[in-house]
Amino acid sequence: MNSDFAAAMRRAASATRQFELPKATRIIRDAIAGGLTGRFANPEKVTELDEQRTKQAARLRRPLGDVLRTLQEGPRKLVPDGVLPGLNIPGMKARKAPPPIADGAQFLTRSFSCDAGTRMYKLYIPVSARDRPRGLVLMLHGCTQDPDDFATGTNMNVLADIHGLLVAYPAQTRSANGSSCWNWFNPPDQMRDAGEPSILAGIARTIASDYQLDRCQVFTAGFSAGGAMAAVLAETYPDVFSAVGIHSGLAYRSANDVISAFAIMRGGAGPSFKEQQRPGKRIDPRVRMIVFQGTADQTVHPSNAARIIGAAHPATAAEYVKQDSGRSPGGQFYKRIINHDEQNVPVSECWLVDGAQHAWSGGHPSGSFTDPHGPDASSEMVRFFLNGPNV
Repeated sequence: MNSDFAAAMRRAASATRQFELPKATRIIRDAIAGGLTGRFANPEKVTELDEQRTKQAARLRRPLGDVLRTLQEGPRKLVPDGVLPGLNIPGMKARKAPPPIADGAQFLTRSFSCDAGTRMYKLYIPVSARDRPRGLVLMLHGCTQDPDDFATGTNMNVLADIHGLLVAYPAQTRSANGSSCWNWFNPPDQMRDAGEPSILAGIARTIASDYQLDRCQVFTAGFSAGGAMAAVLAETYPDVFSAVGIHSGLAYRSANDVISAFAIMRGGAGPSFKEQQRPGKRIDPRVRMIVFQGTADQTVHPSNAARIIGAAHPATAAEYVKQDSGRSPGGQFYKRIINHDEQNVPVSECWLVDGAQHAWSGGHPSGSFTDPHGPDASSEMVRFFLNGPNV
């Protein structure tokens, strides 16, 4: 890799750090196509360099293999702070306050270990759930977030107090991902009994066993990279989780490496539908699913919401669909699409929030990546979870 090409890659990284994802994507795309141009030039010198663009493109041309090796060996330089798996956008407020803890409640720090590794997690135990909890929600944060931040932004501890729920917040490690992202796009982390899914399912199993919870009382939800990992858990551990909430996430196996992750995030084609599915038959029972997606999300293209529902819950003759719409107290319009089964139980809900960006809808502004104006995703997810059969 010569100095010109290295400089081009540094500019791609700089654009990503400034959250100019379209510009960074163009740089990488042009590199792959072997057609890098004067886009890499200093903006102040674009005019005087116009005549040199053809020569510069020739100097910077590199085989696809070189570019792929660059992405594999140094993805953090090209996509720092997890913008690839980070799925974040600028303008969202950072955490300002600790998560709420009601009088008498506990917010414990624990860890879980298995053959796949060890992860710390925080467990919220409200007074209302100390003896006979109504259920457990495993909450998976997005990139650059942590359990405290996610608890603050989603307000899930407050809902736990109201409904008598346990809430667990696993924490991704910097050693596993430099931006604390769950590795939803990594094939070894898309499998049952391996990688991060086995760790996360192990946390849920342990808590469920300690509190004698049935599968119908165990749920998971996540945002962005966490939402994508929640989709992985729904496919790989349907015997552990009865329902899943996915906010601004991606479908199971919609990506299998860095480049396909970029493509699917921007609404492009991912692996074929056949490649997305697990080998063999789907493990019963079915996992119910609620999805939230902003229509103005520039990080995860809105088309991914339909992809999630379509991949996880292909329509059957026994199901029927209805739609409604409304306006949140904060003034944002939304449309909701509901799929029911033959018992009139909602199998899936898809909330499309008009004009919302990459942020947790209805979240508390003290948490990062939240939009307090939208419909309350946390409340709707809890309502959906607890309205399932046998809960």
